[in-house]
Amino acid sequence: MLWEKIREIYPNRFVKIQILKSHIKDNVRYIDDMAVIKAFDDDKEATRELVRAKDDILVYHTANDKIEVEIKQIFGYRGAV
Repeated sequence: MLWEKIREIYPNRFVKIQILKSHIKDNVRYIDDMAVIKAFDDDKEATRELVRAKDDILVYHTANDKIEVEIKQIFGYRGAV
């Protein structure tokens, strides 16, 4: 399903989505196709789901015109302390 259609069906709500197809350009992941898992009426419940989200699951608000995720490089040290 396209983001425009999801915004039409679930106006001004948080939705939990499964990413089906996406592409990456300039450290931004653009979501091309997705499936709605759940729509939320409660912002706190949506936040809890966002914190638990993994892999290709996102919680996003339909007030956003586009659905894109910035990819951040995380650098760290490994080894003994």
